Amino acid sequence: MHSPITGTAAGVPFTALPPAGGGPAPLIVTWHMLDPPRSNAAFAAALPMNDLPAWRVHLGMPMCGARMVDGSMDAGLALVRQDVLMAALYPILRQATEEFPAALASIRAQLPVDDGPIGVLGGSLGGAVALRILADTEIPVFAGAVVNGAIRMRSVVALFPGDYPYDAESEKAVDSLDFVARSGALAGRAPLLVVSGELDHPALRADASDLVEAVGDRAELLPIPGLGHPLADEPGIEPAPQLPAARAVDAGLTTWFRGHLTKAGPQD
Repeated sequence: MHSPITGTAAGVPFTALPPAGGGPAPLIVTWHMLDPPRSNAAFAAALPMNDLPAWRVHLGMPMCGARMVDGSMDAGLALVRQDVLMAALYPILRQATEEFPAALASIRAQLPVDDGPIGVLGGSLGGAVALRILADTEIPVFAGAVVNGAIRMRSVVALFPGDYPYDAESEKAVDSLDFVARSGALAGRAPLLVVSGELDHPALRADASDLVEAVGDRAELLPIPGLGHPLADEPGIEPAPQLPAARAVDAGLTTWFRGHLTKAGPQD
């Protein structure tokens, strides 16, 4: 097993895990959670997918890890208290999506990855990034997956204390992040695995089931017994030993992506 490669791609921090054989191989890109594991390095340790004959490049989310506001989680928490949707969640998602094409080009320039379709994977809020790549871009994708994903942003906002004061702008933003309603944009893009912890928040579990039903034949639900929302213990910034529930997720993702890798070769 190769050591992780760390670097930046168009300003985005990454942790890259080479395939066992090294050299040119397909690419799977991930975005981490805001709960543990909440950095690219920690997400790579929680879900390394070591048995895949593919590069796994774990990207850092905006305002997280090396890009924490003022280098502190406190500043990010202040934004959550100020306006959880429009000062925190939505800007993070928008930036992560907008910066990805340049980051992908930089990854291709730095690492010996195939130039064919990529795999995309996201955990929790990172799941919404992966779903936005599918729904809002034309980047070729051979397969996608989300783990305890932020599938309906209203459900995520409702997890925070108090009644959120929606207005016209925030209604428009939150509706754009309802991927059950946007399932038609997902269904034609790539096969999708929806991993759902059986101890995750009930609303998020319901959203996972609704998404699979809405997408139809190209989506598959994978329940994980004993898994709550996080995939790692606090603080979740540095790499940590893989928890048993995360190991089950890792095995499911490995099987899923391996089954679709034959479609990920170079394109003419």
